[in-house]
Amino acid sequence: MLSCPDHSGASPLQSEDPLSRPPGGSTTPAANAPVRVLLFNLGTPAAPTRAAVRRYLSEFLGDPRVVELPRWLWLPLLNGVILPFRAGRSAHAYQSIWTERGSPLLVNSLDLAAAVQRELGEAATVACAMRYGQPDIASTLASLVPEGSDPGQLLLLPLYPQYSSTTTATGLDAVAAELRRRRWQPELRWITSYADEPTWHRAVADSICAHWQEHGRGERLLFSFHGLPQAFVDAGDPYLDQCRRSADGIVRELGLEASQWQLCFQSRVGKAPWLQPYTDDVIARLADEGVRRIDVVAPGFSVDCLETLEEIAIRYDELFREHGGDGLSYIPALNAQDSHARTLAALIRRHCAGWPGFSSDIANQP
Repeated sequence: MLSCPDHSGASPLQSEDPLSRPPGGSTTPAANAPVRVLLFNLGTPAAPTRAAVRRYLSEFLGDPRVVELPRWLWLPLLNGVILPFRAGRSAHAYQSIWTERGSPLLVNSLDLAAAVQRELGEAATVACAMRYGQPDIASTLASLVPEGSDPGQLLLLPLYPQYSSTTTATGLDAVAAELRRRRWQPELRWITSYADEPTWHRAVADSICAHWQEHGRGERLLFSFHGLPQAFVDAGDPYLDQCRRSADGIVRELGLEASQWQLCFQSRVGKAPWLQPYTDDVIARLADEGVRRIDVVAPGFSVDCLETLEEIAIRYDELFREHGGDGLSYIPALNAQDSHARTLAALIRRHCAGWPGFSSDIANQP
């Protein structure tokens, strides 16, 4: 065991000068300092209305991480051309999936956070925030890590299995901006991705198998990830490689042959090239080739949201049928399934190991 120096003979300055100690005690975290975990997801409008969607899109699309164009060029275009037209169309899309509890992305994210909290028990306090919209990162951090008390240790877990500067990095930016205003900051760690986690691969594979057992199996399985401008990947964003590794890991768990599945990308906007192949093009081509039934899973989404429930399950199904297919079966995201909560809790335990405020007994749980 490492021996500690004997401080019994402390200097007069150390023992008597009140300026040598901060008000309220030591500047170092106590052995029982609280451990907090902040999950965050992309965000959602507060309501499926044109005004609410416009406010949300303005914040989202106004982020320089999301659209890497000069502000003098992009912001007038965004506010004068894009938002007036897109807000109404997006509001209609949100209305088609809105639930009694509210936005699916928000509801599912909060349910997942609660499930992770149950898995961790008293080992840590878990909260969930949205990068855009409410509950925002600033207010959630203010509640999770109150100023004026020991900030303890803070672990950040973005709810994006694959890293991208447009999602993970901008959330970390927002956390850093909030903490930068504080005099006493928590000890900080963050998880940038979990695309290579075998337990996550198995959880997604098990979910796919359960769906097949209940609904039958299509002739082809599509892995549809959210798209990204090709220029972002060319500039060094690791997203594409992590999407490929995610699909490969899930496919290994399923034991599929190359002819039984395909990787593709959805949700592109504008005329610039995005990651290919495009999901809608693949769906139309498969139907044109005589494929009657397909399954689509979206492992880039930790919880179901507009892009899965409206874009895939509704619009892509309509597209497939328009080209002669019998039907598209969307396989839901993991959401708050027990296997998902266990996977994230295990990830949190591993990354919190060694922190003074995190019980080693709890951390070693499977």
